[in-house]
Amino acid sequence: MAASLNSPATETTETDEAAGLSETSSGPRWFILFLLALGVLISFIDRTSIGSAIADKGFVKEFGLSNVGRGWINSAFFWSYGIAQVPMGWLVDRYGVKRPYAIFFALWCVISAITGTITLLPVLFGARLLVGVAEAIVIPASYRWIRNNFEEGRSGLAVGIFAMGNKFGPAIGAPAAAWLIYNYSWRAVFYAMCAVGVLWLASWVFLVRDDMPRPEERAAIAKRASGITLGGALKSPVVWGGMLTNFCYGYFTFYCMTWMPAYLVEKRGLSLAKSGVFTFFSFAGIAIMAAIAGWAADYLISKGRDPVLVRKGFVIAGFFGGCTVLLGSTASDLNTALFWNVTSLTLLGLATANNLALCRLTLIPKQAVGLVTGIQQVATSLAGGVSASLSGWLLAISGSYDLPMKVIFVFLLIGAAGTWVLLRPEWAPKVTEN
Repeated sequence: MAASLNSPATETTETDEAAGLSETSSGPRWFILFLLALGVLISFIDRTSIGSAIADKGFVKEFGLSNVGRGWINSAFFWSYGIAQVPMGWLVDRYGVKRPYAIFFALWCVISAITGTITLLPVLFGARLLVGVAEAIVIPASYRWIRNNFEEGRSGLAVGIFAMGNKFGPAIGAPAAAWLIYNYSWRAVFYAMCAVGVLWLASWVFLVRDDMPRPEERAAIAKRASGITLGGALKSPVVWGGMLTNFCYGYFTFYCMTWMPAYLVEKRGLSLAKSGVFTFFSFAGIAIMAAIAGWAADYLISKGRDPVLVRKGFVIAGFFGGCTVLLGSTASDLNTALFWNVTSLTLLGLATANNLALCRLTLIPKQAVGLVTGIQQVATSLAGGVSASLSGWLLAISGSYDLPMKVIFVFLLIGAAGTWVLLRPEWAPKVTEN
C-alpha cells in the first residue's frame, strides 16, 4: 500500500518529470495533498493556541506577563521559524520530502509535550523558539511536493486546498484551545497538540512512499539546483516581490492568530469561548475563499487567460478586500464590528492561494522551489514576529487596538502595490547552465 501513495521525488530529465506527474495524476497525489494540508493545519493550531493562552488571565498571572511580554511570547516562534526556512528549503530540494518532514515533526511533538510542564518564563520562551525550528520544515516541504506533482492548470486549486489547512488550523485551534483552557488548563492544550501530532506522524510514516534520492541522484539534483544559487535568487525582483507580498499578507493573518482572541475579549467584551467562535468563522472564511479563488483562477487560466495577470488580479483584490478591517475596528456597534472582523479576513482569501501559486510556483523554476519558498517564508515568519511584538508595543503605548489595526491597513496597501509592480515574468529568477 505504502508504495502506491507517492510519486518519484527525483527528476533527472523533463521526460522523467512528466512521467512523475502522470503517475500521481489520480487519487494518490490528492490523498498526499490532503495529508500535507492536515499537517499544516496541526502546525497552525499550535501557533493559534498560544494566542488563546495569552488571553487567559491565569496564564498571564502565572508568568507575570505585561502587554509587551505577551507580544514577545507570541512572537518567539516566528523568529526561529524564519531563520530556519532557507536551510529547510535546501534540505528538501536535495533529500526529498518524507524523511526530513517526519524527523522535524517528531521533534515538534516532543517539544509540545514538554511545553505543558514548563513553569518558568525563559524556558517557555526557549520552547517556543525550538518549536519554530521544528515547524520550519512544513511549508518548504509541502510546496516542493506540490510543484513536483501538480501542473500549472491545477496548482491554484492544489495550493488552495493546502492553504485551507493553514487557515482551518487557526479556525479550529482558537475555539478548541479556549475550550481546553476553560475546562482544564492552558497546559492541556499542549498535551493535546502532542497527541494529535503523533497520530498524524504515524499516518505520514506508514502511508507515504519514501522519496529519499539515491546518492547518485542527489548529485544530479545538487547540480541542477546549483543553477540557481541563493545569491542568484536574491537578484530577482520577483523573489523580493514575493517576500514583500508574503510579509504584508502575513502581518494581517498572524495578527489575527496571535492577538484576535485578546482583541475580542478586551475591546469587544466577549468571553474567551465566544472569541474562539468568531475566530473560527474568520479563518474558516479565508480558508473557503482561498480554495474557491484558487479554483476560479485555474479555470480562467484553462480558458487561455494569462496565468500571471489572472493570479495578480486575485491577489490585489484580496489585499483591498482585507482593508475593510478598518471598518470593524472603528465600528461602535458590536455586531457591525464582528461582521467586518470576519469579512475582512474572508476577503483576504482572494489573495491566499493565488499569491502563493504566483510567487512560489508560476514564476519560479522547478529546480529552486524549495530554496525560493524558504526565502519567502523568512519574510512570512518575520511578519509573524513583527506583527505579534509590534502590536503588543502599539497596544501598550496607545492603550487601544485602533493603532495596531491602522498599521495592518497600511501593510495591505503596500502588498497590493508590490504585487502589481514587482511580480513580473521578465524579472523571474533565471537558471544558469552548469
